[in-house]
Amino acid sequence: MTENSQQQNPAPTSELPTQYAPAEVEGALYERWVERGYFTADTKSEKEPYTIVIPPPNVTGSLHLGHAFQHTLMDALTRRKRMQGFEALWLPGMDHAGIATQNKVEQQLAEEGKSRQDLGREEFVDRVWQWKREYGGKILGQMRRLGDGVDWSRERFTMDEGLSSAVQTIFKRLYDDELIYRAERIINWCPRCLTAISDIEVDYQDDDGELVSLKYGEGDETVVVATTRVETMLGDTAVAVHPDDERYAHLIGKRIKLPLTDRTIPVVADTHVDPEFGTGAVKVTPAHDPNDFAIGQRHDLETMTIMDERGVITVPGPFQGLDRFEARAAIVDALRQQGRIVAEKRPYVHSVGHCSRCRTTIEPRLSLQWWVKVETLAKAAGDAVRDGRVTLHPKEMEKRYFDWVDNLNDWCISRQLWWGHRIPVWYGPEGQVVCVGPDEQPPGTEAEGWTQDEDVLDTWFSSGLWPFSTLGWPEQTPDLEKFYSTDVLLTGHDIIFFWVVRMMMFGLYAMDGEVPFKTVALTGLVRDENGKKMSKSFGNVVDPLDWMDKYGSDALRFTLARGANPGTDVPIGEDWVQASRNFANKIWNATRFALMNGATIEGPLPEPEQMTATDRWILSRLNKTVAEVDAFYDDFQFAKVSDSLFHYAWDEVFDWYVELSKTTFMAGGEPAKVSGRVLGEVLDVTLRLLHPIVPFVTEALWTTLTGGESVVVADWPKDSGFRDDAAEREIETLKQVVTEVRRFKGEQGLKAGQRVPARLTLDGTTLASHEPAIRQLLKLQPEGDAFHATATLPVAGAEVALDLSGAIDVAAERKRLAKDLAAAEKDKAQAEGKLGNEKFLGKAPENVVEGIRARLAKADEDIARIQAQLERLPQA
Repeated sequence: MTENSQQQNPAPTSELPTQYAPAEVEGALYERWVERGYFTADTKSEKEPYTIVIPPPNVTGSLHLGHAFQHTLMDALTRRKRMQGFEALWLPGMDHAGIATQNKVEQQLAEEGKSRQDLGREEFVDRVWQWKREYGGKILGQMRRLGDGVDWSRERFTMDEGLSSAVQTIFKRLYDDELIYRAERIINWCPRCLTAISDIEVDYQDDDGELVSLKYGEGDETVVVATTRVETMLGDTAVAVHPDDERYAHLIGKRIKLPLTDRTIPVVADTHVDPEFGTGAVKVTPAHDPNDFAIGQRHDLETMTIMDERGVITVPGPFQGLDRFEARAAIVDALRQQGRIVAEKRPYVHSVGHCSRCRTTIEPRLSLQWWVKVETLAKAAGDAVRDGRVTLHPKEMEKRYFDWVDNLNDWCISRQLWWGHRIPVWYGPEGQVVCVGPDEQPPGTEAEGWTQDEDVLDTWFSSGLWPFSTLGWPEQTPDLEKFYSTDVLLTGHDIIFFWVVRMMMFGLYAMDGEVPFKTVALTGLVRDENGKKMSKSFGNVVDPLDWMDKYGSDALRFTLARGANPGTDVPIGEDWVQASRNFANKIWNATRFALMNGATIEGPLPEPEQMTATDRWILSRLNKTVAEVDAFYDDFQFAKVSDSLFHYAWDEVFDWYVELSKTTFMAGGEPAKVSGRVLGEVLDVTLRLLHPIVPFVTEALWTTLTGGESVVVADWPKDSGFRDDAAEREIETLKQVVTEVRRFKGEQGLKAGQRVPARLTLDGTTLASHEPAIRQLLKLQPEGDAFHATATLPVAGAEVALDLSGAIDVAAERKRLAKDLAAAEKDKAQAEGKLGNEKFLGKAPENVVEGIRARLAKADEDIARIQAQLERLPQA
C-alpha cells in the first residue's frame, strides 16, 4: 500500500487560488518544463529508450483539430513512458511542403507583379527560405500552447542540411541498385500548379459533368463509345473490345475512321474491357488515361499527347489553342453537326479528381518522370507486418494495409517545382546520365555542357525517411544507435497507404531490415459533433486555439482523448470541451478542499486496520484503476483511459469519498489524520494518472499537494496489489441506500438540500458506523419526539423511515401526481387501441409499430412509478 508514496518531496503547501484560471498558469508552466530540460532525451542514459517521431506538419500550416488530437495522444504516451522510467524522446519537426510553400511565395510575388521566372531559380529558392524564416513554423508555437512535451533541441526540418544529405544518399543508393528509373508514364498533373502530384494530393468529389455517346467508323464498321472527356478523342489511337464479345468479332484487327480527324485507328481485343458495361467498346487514349496507357502498352499503340502543361489543346486543327473545357464544348458541337452524337446525358454526376492545393481538375497526362521500383520494397514492407515485427493497431487495419502494399504500383517521385530536394542527376553533352551522392562533386560544369535535372523530389520522398533521417542517418550517430527503431508511429488511418508504407519501405531498405517503428497506432479523423466532416464549405471548421483560449488546453486535450477509440473517427463539439473544463474545475476544487482539511502525503500510509471502510474502499478502487489504466494504455485505448480516470476521479473520489470523509474531518482526532493521509495518497496518485492527458492542471495541483519538483518527472503509479472486496461491497451498499433515498426525495418534490427528520434502522447491515455520513449526505435530521414516519424505504437490508409531514404539501402533491397518472393512462389506452387494431397493424410500417410499442412500455413504466409515489405519500 506504500508503493506509490513520494516521500522524498519537500513540505507541500496548502494554498491554492479559489478558482482555476488556465490562461494564468499554462504558458509559464510549459516554459519551465522546457527550461528544466524535462523533454530533452539523453543518449548516454542507461534507461530503456522510448521513441516517437512526430508526423511532420507542413511548414505552411497552423494547428487544426486533427493535429491537436494526434499530438494529445502522442504526448500522453511519451509523458507516461517518461514517468515509468524510460528515456523518452518525442522528436519534433516540419515538412517543407513543396507545392504548398511554393504557392505561398508565388502568391507573394504576384502581389508584387512578379513571377518566379522573373527571379530565376536560385533567387526564388532564397526567397522561399526567407518566407520560411518570417512566416513558417507558426504551428511550432501552437504546439507549445497545447503542451507538447517534445525535445525542441532535436527539432528537424526536411530541407535542413542533415536531412537533405539523407535524401541524396538514399536516392543514390536506390539508383545504383536500379530501384530508381526514369520513364514516361501516366501521372496526376495539375495544370495550375504545373507539376505532377501524388495520389494523396488528389481530392475526389462528385461533379456535374456530361456523358456523351458517339459513333466511330462508317457503315457496317461502326462502334459506339461513351466518354465524360470528349476532348480526349483527339488523342485516341484505338478502340478496345473484349475478345469474346461476338458483337465486335468482325471488327477486331480492322481500322475505323476517327471523327474530326484524318486518322483511322485499330480495333483491338483486350480482356480489360467489360462487355457488360455500356456498349462493350471503349475508346483508348494512352497518353491521357492510366487504364488506356496499360492497354496501349499491351498492344504497342501509339501515344499522342494532345494538351500542353496548362491543359490547352495542341493538336493542329480547329481546336488548337482552346482550353480543355472550351474544347470539350466545341468538339461536342462539331460531332453533333456530323451526326456522330448518339446520346448525351447532362448532368452526369461522377467522381472527378481535384488538386488538393488549388482545386483545379486533375489531368491524367503522359509524362517523363522519375519513379521508384517498389516491388521488392513493398514486399519487405508487407512481410514486416506479416511476421509480427511491426504491429498495426487496431488489427482490423491489416487487411487494408495488405490490400495496398501487395498491389502497389511504381511511385512517381519527381515534381516540376523549384522548392524541394533537387534530383541529384546530371546530364552530359553526349547523353551521359550521372547520379551524384552527397559527398561527390558534379561530373562537370554548365560551361562544359553538364546540366542538373530540373525537377525536385516528391515531399513524401523525404518524409519517408523521417524515422531515421531525423536521428542522424546516414551517419551512425548516438541518437540513431539509442533511439532507432522508434516505438510507436501514431497517425491517421487516412495516410496509412501514402506515408506509413513509404516509411516502411525506406526504413527497411536503408536500415538493413530493421523496422522504422514497432507499432503503428492508427487513429480516426476528427469530425463535428454530428459526425460530419469538418470543411470550410460546411462552415463547421473549428480553430482549436479558440477553444484553448476559452476553456484551457487541458479541456481540449481531455475531450479529444476521451473520443479516441482506435481507428474510428472522433466527433467533437464545444459543449464537450466545456464539460471537460468543468472536470478540470472539479479536480481543482476537490484538491483545494482536501488541502484545507489536512490531506497530506507525509509519512507512511496507515495500516488497513487503522482505516475506515471508506478509506480501504477508495484505496482498493484506486489500485484497480491503476491496473485498468495501464491495460488500456498498452492497448492504445485512450478513450477508455480517459473514461476510467473520469469516473474514478469524479464519481468515486470527488462525489463519494470526499463527501463521506467530511464527517470524519469535522470530528477530528486520529481518524481524521488517517483519512487525511489516505486522501493525500488518492489525490497524489490520481493526479499522476491524469497528468499525461491533462498536464497543466495536474502540475499545478500535484506540486502544491506534494511539494515535489514536477509531476512531469514523478514516478508513474503502480498497482500495489492492495484489494479489499469487503470494503467495496460495504460502500456499494451505502451508495445504494443514499441513491435510493435521494431518488425518493426528488420524486416527492423535495430540494436536494432540504432537511427532513428520519429514523435509520441499520441493524444486520455493515452500515452502522456510517450513519453520521449517511445523514450528512442525505440532509436527514434526528427523528425527535414528534417524529411520525410517513414513508418507509427498505433498501439493501437497511430501513429508512422519513417524516415528510412538514416538508411537502401532501394534497397538492397528490393532485399533481393524479394528473400525471391520468395522462399516462390515456397514453396507454391510445397505444393499446392502435396495437389492437388489426387493420392498422396491416398497413403501418414496422418502425411506426415499434414506436407505438415503445410508447406503451413507457406508459406502463410511468403508471407503475406514479402509483408507487402515491402509495408512499402520507395520508391526508
